[in-house]
Amino acid sequence: MGMNRREFSDYYGIPYRTVQDWEAEKRQLPDYLLRLIKYRAEMEGMVKKDKS
Repeated sequence: MGMNRREFSDYYGIPYRTVQDWEAEKRQLPDYLLRLIKYRAEMEGMVKKDKS
């Protein structure tokens, strides 16, 4: 998507520390949130839609 952690957290309104914790595997990214982020990225043309 071409964003760094700070840009990603600002863009999606997620606390920066939470994003850091996901990457460090201190917290698990909820499945529903992953689907919402993916959906938004697809709708904005940031990534191609998955055909499955």
